[in-house]
Amino acid sequence: MASSTLFSSAKPQENSMHFLKRPASAGRFAALTAALAAGPAFAQSSTTPAAQAATATIPVDDGWRYSLGFGVFETPKYQGASATRFQPAPIVGVAYGRYFFGSVADANVPFGLGAFLYRDDHFRLGVALSYDLVSPRDTSDDFHLHGLPDINRTAHATLFGSYNLDWLSVVGAVSQDIAGEKEGTTASLDVLGRYHPGSKWTLSAGPGITWGSAQYNQTFFGVDAAGSARSGLAAYSPGAGIAALRVTAGASYLLTKHWSFGARVVATRLPGVVGNSPIVEKKTQMTYGAFAGYSF
Repeated sequence: MASSTLFSSAKPQENSMHFLKRPASAGRFAALTAALAAGPAFAQSSTTPAAQAATATIPVDDGWRYSLGFGVFETPKYQGASATRFQPAPIVGVAYGRYFFGSVADANVPFGLGAFLYRDDHFRLGVALSYDLVSPRDTSDDFHLHGLPDINRTAHATLFGSYNLDWLSVVGAVSQDIAGEKEGTTASLDVLGRYHPGSKWTLSAGPGITWGSAQYNQTFFGVDAAGSARSGLAAYSPGAGIAALRVTAGASYLLTKHWSFGARVVATRLPGVVGNSPIVEKKTQMTYGAFAGYSF
């Protein structure tokens, strides 16, 4: 699941070459929209648009930073579902210097605890620990899942890095299930371009890709022999491979140095080995979100 000028109320044209001098409110705004984009269901998945978390450069600020907000999402009930659901989402972010709690800017972590290992004007490298706040998939989500096991919430360890300019972010993240829930490893890469049509508006768009390990793809898209017997679906073992291709588009508006509003649309395609899974009812997945936030 995590965007525009989140950590700055200054005009984009005035600070495009001075990222570290942006007011702290801009960075808080960035962390807030990161949460919106990073985790529509507050559970990490291959459809999570990682680059959304870095739609604005985050200043190297050694002080305290806070953000509160609320988002509403329409998201598939599970990866590959044809049905959707609305998911309200409170958004909280607290940061002190290189340490942060809540939404993890520059990574596809909707809610976690972590630290930047390295930061400068453009590059970020960090680690985070996170835990899913909702289950990625329940059998009760859809009759199509009858007989298949639930996918439980789990803890993740994530290594992430980003390169940020005022008009571009390139974000990569590798995440590993560390709680033994058989959710394996994912690696994501996103590129997001930005355009500022005015001093308060930021428009963003760009592509992304996620690779899933054999264990990850089996848990989310595979059907073992027992599951096949219970559900009537054909047995299927997808193996490792591309788990998602996506395009993200969004708009953010900085009303004041404290209040911000925005919206995001993510179109995800489940390709190849995962898209051919009998679990998948719809290969093209759409996620819509809107948020309001206050930074202080």
